[in-house]
Amino acid sequence: MKRGAPLLVRTADNASAIDAEIKRLGAQDVITIDEPQTPDPEISEANIVDKISQLTPESPLFDGGASILVSGHTTAADVATARASGAKVEYLSSGDARESSTLSADPDAHVVALGPSFANKERFNRQVEMINYGEVPGGGHLIFPSHRVVALYGHPSGGALGVLGEQPAEEAVNRVNDLVGKYQAIDPEESVIPAFEIIATVASSSAGPDGNYSNEGNVDELRPWVKAIGDAGGIAILDLQPGSASFLEQAQQFEELLKLPHVGLAIDPEWRLKPGEKPMERVGSVGAGEVNQTAAWLRDLVKDNELPQKVFVVHQFQHQMVQDRETLDTTAPELSWVLHADGHGTAGDKFATWDMVRKNLQPEFYLAWKNFIDEDQPMFTPEQTFKIEPRPWFVSYQ
Repeated sequence: MKRGAPLLVRTADNASAIDAEIKRLGAQDVITIDEPQTPDPEISEANIVDKISQLTPESPLFDGGASILVSGHTTAADVATARASGAKVEYLSSGDARESSTLSADPDAHVVALGPSFANKERFNRQVEMINYGEVPGGGHLIFPSHRVVALYGHPSGGALGVLGEQPAEEAVNRVNDLVGKYQAIDPEESVIPAFEIIATVASSSAGPDGNYSNEGNVDELRPWVKAIGDAGGIAILDLQPGSASFLEQAQQFEELLKLPHVGLAIDPEWRLKPGEKPMERVGSVGAGEVNQTAAWLRDLVKDNELPQKVFVVHQFQHQMVQDRETLDTTAPELSWVLHADGHGTAGDKFATWDMVRKNLQPEFYLAWKNFIDEDQPMFTPEQTFKIEPRPWFVSYQ
């Protein structure tokens, strides 16, 4: 590759075409190399692609021109050939055009995207279009994998529902930033940003005037907290505990706040009741259809208001909480999907939940871990939390 030669991979399916190309290139010697007997388990296709994209050819065919975008799903042969030509190759770990430094600097720049990650033209064009709609908190155009997030969870009314309300909003900003600093110190190469996950609707043991077993907060009550974390360069996430209401109808009540570029949404199926049920009789659940409906509404809100990408969090600690999860439509570039594992107790209990929720999870999901200050035995330190495999993208404290 360093000498500017293409990399050709000969298989049973393309043998005749590769042989013809070798002849056309005028190769004088052909050496056949067998498959390795013991492949190195540490070497993945994505790692190979990333390494090849960083190599510098000694005799490039040309210098400059279009940047070539590749991902972990682009074949090593394609990447090596592109790099051998002298083209600038950008490895995008997310497979999302918004990660490209070339396009971030100039959305109209000419690029060539190689591999199945970029096969959907409409999706690719939408990703490029969204570069024009401003940056996400922390910088760039993608929340993940550009950043990791550390959050306080709770309600402004006080500490009974989580650590967030144990202090006024400005002091809560200082508290979460102290945690952010601890995580940032563990890995200075990571970008770690703060967040508030604010319970916007609280499940109730009484039906209330509207009969839905959920006490809805009002926008004016939540606004100071949303503003405080936004001013600190962080994310506000509105958490819904809907009772017998739907997630969609509750989300729509907070449209004014969700139109702000740094505000995302979380749904908590634990508190989603079926007709005739009451809170705390059993752990609630939601069907994929309702989740998709809510996500589609949020996606359209982002589109219609030309906003940057938003976080969309799904809480889960039992398999039945999200029914038919495999049918969730997680492909919209407007949303960054997070699966929040909410298990508490001993380390063994928490890892059992962690492993369960990860099983058969769509690749578009980013994983979140919750540290329960009172319920965990003991609570993980930041160092222990960042050693979890895979490392959580989102860590919250309750």
